[in-house]
Amino acid sequence: MNISSTKDVAQEKITEFFKLHWGSTKMVISSGVYDCCELEGFSFLNNEEIEGLITYKIMNNECEIISLDSLKEGRGIGTALVQQVEKFALENNCKVLKLVTTNDNLNALKFYQKRGFILSRIINNAVEAARRIKPQIPKKGLFDIPLRDEIELKKFLI
Repeated sequence: MNISSTKDVAQEKITEFFKLHWGSTKMVISSGVYDCCELEGFSFLNNEEIEGLITYKIMNNECEIISLDSLKEGRGIGTALVQQVEKFALENNCKVLKLVTTNDNLNALKFYQKRGFILSRIINNAVEAARRIKPQIPKKGLFDIPLRDEIELKKFLI
């Protein structure tokens, strides 16, 4: 796997990636509003093209994954990126690795739970609040499920 720090990838490439896959570089979640291009992260490159990208932030003893994308599912890219952040978090004395996903993202819920994360909190109507800041967030998500809530998942690091 060819994983490198996002610091080693051209900023234009990362900006283009977020605009293509998220509609903008702005991520609005219950913990804050982030410009993903300004966050630390790791990327999976294949022939200089981004096939996977993860961003995170560390506050106190917690590391929060802000975004994770794998363009080719089932090849271990997402797993490798999460493992890289987990390793970095441990090296930086973090006790918890956490993230939020939306109520429609059943694939993410399955993915993270299989990797040791537990459901820790439901933030009702968080997407409605986020939509006031980022109006392009759709009303319906995956599987035509109304997009309303965030689900926080945590993994306690040893």
